[in-house]
Formats: sequence, C-alpha cells, structure tokens
Amino acid sequence: MPHININDVEPLEILPGCRMRTPYGENLMLSYLEMDEGAVVPLHSHPHEQGGMLLEGRMELTIGEEVRVCEAGELFIIPPGTPHKAVAVGGPARVLDVFSPVREDYAELYNKYIPATDG
Repeated sequence: MPHININDVEPLEILPGCRMRTPYGENLMLSYLEMDEGAVVPLHSHPHEQGGMLLEGRMELTIGEEVRVCEAGELFIIPPGTPHKAVAVGGPARVLDVFSPVREDYAELYNKYIPATDG
C-alpha cells in the first residue's frame, strides 16, 4: 500500500474528540490525528520514538517537563519513554505523528477495524 488517500481510511475515535488514522509499513507508522477543541490526549509514554508536525490549529504540548503552545507548522520529537500530553486549544487541531518502530497497539486497532484495500 505505497499510496494512501487519507480520506479513504476510516478514522477511529481513540479518545473523546480524538480521531486517528494509522497506516503503517514495516518499520514506521503514520498517525493522522484530528482533535476537537479542548480534546485531550492524557499524559502517557511508550517505548516508541515519536516525531510530529502540527498541520492545523493550536495545541498545548507537554514533553517531559516542558509545556508549550504549538502553532501550525511546528515540529516536535519525543524520545522513547518520555511522558507527553496534548490538548487542542482555541479550536480543532490536526497533527501528523510518525512512530518508529510501529506501535503494536495502534496496528492492532488498524487491522481490526479498517478493511484492507488493494489500492
């Protein structure tokens, strides 16, 4: 599946107000995350390295001890095992995250709920 139209992938609501689409390959996973205003991804950590870009909106992002309000176009990198949290502020937000290696928990959801396509 080298070419993916994000609109062809059914979103999953993983948390209230947070919908994601998570296509993945052998070594990395993309996560297209849409957050409603005020939606929260609570403080958590995982063994995967995570990078991302805020595509649209504003987001209060906590990485470790640092809290910052990010604007569209800002990039971030979260080292493995680092606690982090995100809150959409002032309206909805769209984020593209990249995980390496693939997050097994998200891959399981993707395989379970999103039918495979041939194109």
